[in-house]
Amino acid sequence: MSDLENSNMKEVTANNNKVKALFLGEKAENRDFFQKEAEFVINEHTSWRRNFHPEDPERDSYVVRNSPEYQQTLAKTNEVLNDLTSKLKVDSDPWFSQRYLGQMNADTLMVANLAYLATMLYNPNNVAYESSVATSQMEFDVGKQLAHMLGFEGDKAWGHITTDGSVANFEGTWLMRNLKSFPLAVKEVKPDYVKGKSDWELLNMSVEDILDLIIETEKNGDFPAIRKETARGVGAGNGEYGVLIVPQTKHYSWVKATDILGIGSKNLIEIPVDDNYRMSIDALKEAIDECVANKIPIMGVVAVAGTTEEGAVDKVNEIQALREEYAAKGINFYFHIDAAYGGYSRTLYLDENNEFMEYDELKRRIFEDGVFKYDTEYPSKELYDSYKAFGAADSITVDPHKMGYVPYTAGGIAIKNEKILDLISEVAPYVFEEAGYGPEEIGSVILEGSKSGAAAAAVWASHQTIPLNIGGYGEIIGRSIEATRLLTQRLLNDDTIEVNGVEYKVQPLCLEPDFNIVCFAFNPVGNTDLAKMNKLNEDFWYKASYKNGPMYLNDFITSHTIFDVSEYGDSPVEFIERLGIPASEWEKVHQVTVLRVCSLTPILAHEKDLDGVWDKYYDMWKGKLAELQDAQELKEDNS
Repeated sequence: MSDLENSNMKEVTANNNKVKALFLGEKAENRDFFQKEAEFVINEHTSWRRNFHPEDPERDSYVVRNSPEYQQTLAKTNEVLNDLTSKLKVDSDPWFSQRYLGQMNADTLMVANLAYLATMLYNPNNVAYESSVATSQMEFDVGKQLAHMLGFEGDKAWGHITTDGSVANFEGTWLMRNLKSFPLAVKEVKPDYVKGKSDWELLNMSVEDILDLIIETEKNGDFPAIRKETARGVGAGNGEYGVLIVPQTKHYSWVKATDILGIGSKNLIEIPVDDNYRMSIDALKEAIDECVANKIPIMGVVAVAGTTEEGAVDKVNEIQALREEYAAKGINFYFHIDAAYGGYSRTLYLDENNEFMEYDELKRRIFEDGVFKYDTEYPSKELYDSYKAFGAADSITVDPHKMGYVPYTAGGIAIKNEKILDLISEVAPYVFEEAGYGPEEIGSVILEGSKSGAAAAAVWASHQTIPLNIGGYGEIIGRSIEATRLLTQRLLNDDTIEVNGVEYKVQPLCLEPDFNIVCFAFNPVGNTDLAKMNKLNEDFWYKASYKNGPMYLNDFITSHTIFDVSEYGDSPVEFIERLGIPASEWEKVHQVTVLRVCSLTPILAHEKDLDGVWDKYYDMWKGKLAELQDAQELKEDNS
């Protein structure tokens, strides 16, 4: 072994130990530390109560605490908790285990769980500063951190914690809707500000120009009256503010957003995806051209970074280039990135100064720092350019409760320029003109009402413990990406499984995954019936899910999804052909069922005997297929 290889192995081992110390562990290896710290935060809270005006007497005497009624209530509480933990142990998903490769869940950080537990006891409500002084400041800090992590620079960048990514997407839509309506409202109330501009020109003003217009109207005291005539005051109109363009791989929350915010689902345009399940740039351009030709304004375009089905990352840089091309022609629109799943992975691209690294430096650091151990191809230049362009967006959704490894519920949104919040604020905007929207104002500019301060504290504590760069979160997430890519390669190299004399072809959906999701399917060798293949994979999932009884007794648990022609066009044809299904079958069935693995664990890729780990998965899969064979034989015997 060379000195360089030996140095790399030492780095990998050291980093592996560092990562393992962050989690409770598959067998609760860190239970002593966790229990000690849990006891510490509980003791801190009870001491806080006892020391708050110690001159105040205790309210419950010894006699009261030992009364039959008091003790019966405590006994009932204990009984209910025993019942609760029994139910949880039987029917909860074992996210912590390598046997679980299903939904977007994994073991959560000990510091996040402990911070949540500690803060939950104080029960802060982050919609009102006076009931959450400590945690509102934490949320404000976290919002700034998320914004900078995602590429928004300067003091104007802003963000906050939401319940989830759906709420963040709603807020992104809320912002773009109100922004689009502002110039027309100006024309209605104070037309001199936009004198000489047609409605079409007003509906195609750039985000920056509209924000400047907001500032101008505020200085002259005209903003409040104008804001009443925006979509906020008069509604979204009959498609007057244009269409919202999303990829076919969009999250379902975008459909909900157009409904809830009065935009209308008829004004949601879905763009087909390419063979890599990214939004087709050619199709996007065609859709924009059609809108322009028909004088239909474009409210906004949404890119996805980390699709929920495939983990695909849209070509953000090419979408931004297209945006600049149309801006030069006088056509402007809002740009939002739904990075609920993939947002935190941008930390892999940031150095210790939180600067986006040059491509060659990143490729070098990934191996020298021991983030990746085997895969030398990640990332492609194409993927790198997408992450580099994040800062061009106007707002970005990101979920700490996914790749931030914190407990539910903690979504988030980051915004490039907080001035846009004036359009949705429930407080007079001039109050914040100098200082901006600080922790005291969070409640006035969010969609939600009461919300957990414990969630903000969990994210804050995680960020304090783990840097938002390649030496922190980047390392954790990078490992999950490598595991996914290595599993994909194993499926391609070992693409046939034999079970009781029957051979099954197995193939991954994507040959080069962007993130940490692998979709794959089995098909009996020689079978050309797509419906039959779909049933096999549906039945396999049934055996490998909650459908097959308590998950605690299952040896392998996964998820599944269906790719339908209405959402994916003909993109899956190449995939089913690799499995031996002719394209003509797609024309008949128009959908394919796949098994879906979200590999969030940062431990898997650095196992000492990785080939042995893959062998164990193959053995578990063979076991499931054998069960299906037995069930089929029993069915035939009974028929």
